[in-house]
Amino acid sequence: MLFWKLNISRIYFLISSSSVSSSLTLTSNSSKLPFPAAVIFDWDSTLVDNWRAIHLSLNATLTEMGHQTWTEEETRKRAKSSARDAFPNLFGKKSEQALKFFYEAFERFQLETLKVMNGAEELIKALSKNGIYLAIVSNKNGDHLRKEVIELGWSGYFQKVVGASDAIEDKPSIEPVKMALKSAGLGSNSIIWFVGDSVLDLQCATISGCVPILLEGSGIDDECLKDWPPHSIFSSCERLKEAFLDI
Repeated sequence: MLFWKLNISRIYFLISSSSVSSSLTLTSNSSKLPFPAAVIFDWDSTLVDNWRAIHLSLNATLTEMGHQTWTEEETRKRAKSSARDAFPNLFGKKSEQALKFFYEAFERFQLETLKVMNGAEELIKALSKNGIYLAIVSNKNGDHLRKEVIELGWSGYFQKVVGASDAIEDKPSIEPVKMALKSAGLGSNSIIWFVGDSVLDLQCATISGCVPILLEGSGIDDECLKDWPPHSIFSSCERLKEAFLDI
């Protein structure tokens, strides 16, 4: 299953105090995609947009814990790691209390703000129609993630949905990918796409031997892209679907 050359010299955990900018041009690479036996998707900013709920819940938690709130732009840039990994750095000894408060807040907003990304449903339908094994690996809490998948009526498309705390470690660890593919019955040379929007997704894809595909990708600096280069970059799910149908 080791399709992509590994480069694990640097790991970027994207809960940080620094903002990043990007001169990234969001177009498809000229390198033609290989036909996949399986496709793993990230969730937020890849198939759906639920950042409003994340932002409202995080700011409620920051306020409760006596911290300064973030703008929504800051939330989108900084909240990439799972809460399990990020909250000890943000809240120290109060991380468990903060995590409980965050999850309770998120459950109030979650389904009200959930939006499907343009072309996402058409993409997963096209892949599913071609008999491709589909899975989700997200750093969103697993129970919350599956609730959103069910709400959208997408459970039938995905053979495995893995969220934060489902595996022993979260992205960029290989563990949630192993869990997602355990029942796939793939051979050692099977080609697996990993589709996401962040450096964390590129890291996870590369470390786990998948073909890293970047969607959107705004907010990723060029230095990170040099260390964790995607095979292909697409501006939307619709563009990725077109590339898949052209294989």
